[in-house]
Amino acid sequence: MSQPPLNALRAFEAVARTGSFRAAAADLFVTQSAISHQIKHLEDWLGVSLFDRSGRTPRLLPRGIALARDLTTAFDGIDAACRRARPASSDGAVVVAAIPSVAVCWLIPRLPRFRALHPEIQLRVIYAHHGHEIDVTTTDVAFTFADVRPQGEGIVAEPFLSGRSVPVGSPTLVGTGPAKLSVEWLLAMGLLHDTDLSGWKTWLARAGSDIPDRLPGAIFEDFNLLRAAALAGQGVALCSLAMIGPDLAEGRLVQLSERSVLDEYNYYLIQSSQTLRDTGRRRAREAFLSWIKNEQVATLVA
Repeated sequence: MSQPPLNALRAFEAVARTGSFRAAAADLFVTQSAISHQIKHLEDWLGVSLFDRSGRTPRLLPRGIALARDLTTAFDGIDAACRRARPASSDGAVVVAAIPSVAVCWLIPRLPRFRALHPEIQLRVIYAHHGHEIDVTTTDVAFTFADVRPQGEGIVAEPFLSGRSVPVGSPTLVGTGPAKLSVEWLLAMGLLHDTDLSGWKTWLARAGSDIPDRLPGAIFEDFNLLRAAALAGQGVALCSLAMIGPDLAEGRLVQLSERSVLDEYNYYLIQSSQTLRDTGRRRAREAFLSWIKNEQVATLVA
């Protein structure tokens, strides 16, 4: 008998854990069709069905539930073993994990100030993936985005910046913007969507506007792509004020309304609750955190 298809098993476990093919695709950074293909491959290999497909939404059968439970335990064990085998930082660098929006829009532009204050401290900046648990055994500090405070064993999470998002556009496209936004004007300018259509649907509902059956406009899977499209004058986007402050201050983007969405979301700062044994690295992390807090205050005041 051939070896079990590991990619298909990982895809199946993600579907069972997240509750849908779409969420699993986002979790594994693949397309939904790729997930469906892997599930079919696994069912063909097993020779049994794992889902009841008689309804509108596939539902796990008992054998699928049992397999998912065992796979989750197995994958957790593999992840834990790999974390134990990998040193947190072999070169003594402070490891900073940040979701792409924070890394590109907020953190990296400010890093020269940190290097000027602490030229002796080496940083390693890596991506944190939205929706993925932060591994604090290999990361000193992390930035994430969520509607509730992240919780987990061994972590301390605190709100860092607000996720409040408002309509913005390039002055080359929108000028100074109308006195009052209308659905017709927004559609004429073109809507830009972050991940899905829910942002603009929520904004229009809060504005008391009728929501068209179909909202046109490109959908971007990453905030940086959305921001780039807005800066290029390709349409109007809902962007986090915390991330585009410099764009507004320097006139690259124009805020079109005070009405906002994602007010319940925050960017969170996460760190390990464990005390580092390495004195030098502990002091380096404390210096970075102190600098981050000062930059946070400066951002809020600006």
